[in-house]
Amino acid sequence: MIQRMLTGALVAGCAAWLLAAVLHFAFVQKYILLGEEYESGAAVHFGGVAPATGAAATETHSHDATTTEETHSHDGAEAAHDHGDGGEASTLARDLWTTVFFGLVYVAYALILVAGFGLARIYGKVITAREGLIWGIAGFAAFQLAPAMGLAPELPGTLAADLGERQVWWWGTVAATAVALGLLGYGRSLVTTGIAVVLLAAPHVIGAPELEGFSGVAPPEVSAAFAARVLGVGLAVWALMGWVAGWVWARGADTPA
Repeated sequence: MIQRMLTGALVAGCAAWLLAAVLHFAFVQKYILLGEEYESGAAVHFGGVAPATGAAATETHSHDATTTEETHSHDGAEAAHDHGDGGEASTLARDLWTTVFFGLVYVAYALILVAGFGLARIYGKVITAREGLIWGIAGFAAFQLAPAMGLAPELPGTLAADLGERQVWWWGTVAATAVALGLLGYGRSLVTTGIAVVLLAAPHVIGAPELEGFSGVAPPEVSAAFAARVLGVGLAVWALMGWVAGWVWARGADTPA
């Protein structure tokens, strides 16, 4: 079974790795680069309310002392800019390490996922590609969606509470949500359902660590778009990873020992 778990984790993790990299560079990277412009001061956001009409004032960007007005198109090509002295080489190195990071993270997530498959097998549960898809979506809910309800994905330049406190709350939320979803999926009594509901609610009743006020250098619209796209990409990647892991697991079950 160990070989089956490792094979499923590697195949599913690599599939998730490729999809995550493609979706990240297509939909998320430009918002990170834009956020870094605001964080560094290369771009400045000014927002306000027009006193006469109550309408929001037009957002402007100031990039240097000699430019008073400039139109921006933040597509993938124009958003890729240099943050240091390395030029294109620096950008390529950054993109390479981002891709490597995705590989490490999603193979690790896949290992956790197939470990859950092994635990389910001990209790007589059959894992298929369809079951794997459901497990993948549940993994997304536990590792990304539930924590994001208290700690939204952070754009560069966004202030946040103490890192240690956030990590404790994040891990507690992940564990509570994962156990709760397991109880809801495989529990067969009102007691297990009640425990699951309590576990789902507990981290959010306790509340995530937060600052006393809200502040940040980037426009809230950019932060909102970034968070939405991160979660959307996460859902797609976890669903694929779960489906592939379940498919590989089911094929291994059909193979004679």
